[in-house]
Amino acid sequence: MKTVYIYRSFERFWHWTQAFLIFFLALTGFEVHGSFSFFGFENAVIFHRYAAYSLIVLIIFAIFWHFTTGEWKQYLPTTKFLKAQMDYYILGIFKNSPHPTKKTVLSKLNPLQRITYLVLKILVIPIMVISGLFYIFYRYSSGGFIAGLDIENLEPVALIHTAGAYALIAFVVVHVYLITTGHSILTNLKAMMTGYEDIEDENELINKINNNKVIK
Repeated sequence: MKTVYIYRSFERFWHWTQAFLIFFLALTGFEVHGSFSFFGFENAVIFHRYAAYSLIVLIIFAIFWHFTTGEWKQYLPTTKFLKAQMDYYILGIFKNSPHPTKKTVLSKLNPLQRITYLVLKILVIPIMVISGLFYIFYRYSSGGFIAGLDIENLEPVALIHTAGAYALIAFVVVHVYLITTGHSILTNLKAMMTGYEDIEDENELINKINNNKVIK
């Protein structure tokens, strides 16, 4: 094993701030939805709105950072080792099989993670942001003046926004589970907090994979 500085300062800041905002948006959002009462409806609406604005600002900075540093390449999908990665998560992980892909500074995500995060970034989060902005700027009558977007019915927007929220929650649940699948339960969590991760030496990893094939 060798210790490598793999997650930069902004990357960690962005990750944890985004995680907090998503949890807070889920909490206030479901209260606005009427699922429970904690802050109170009016406060939940205000908190949800400001958290949404904060997330949008964070997304803008993250997009700028990804393109100026070249980190956007981490999310380019690939079919190489895709089946091996699926087999690993379905069965291999429970048999203590070696991981089919090697994490490096230039390739932090395995094939399944690349596809999942790409869908999250170009589909789920944009849907949540756009539908959320429709909510915020939905037309409201104010005297004889109607301000905002000319939307006849908000129900489709509400359904899309809620579906996106459930998709995000499902991602978070799976993400938290996969955090525990490192060399130890806290390995991946520690890496995202400190930036440093213990990565298996490439030659040792190749030997493990070859030995595993011989056993089979």
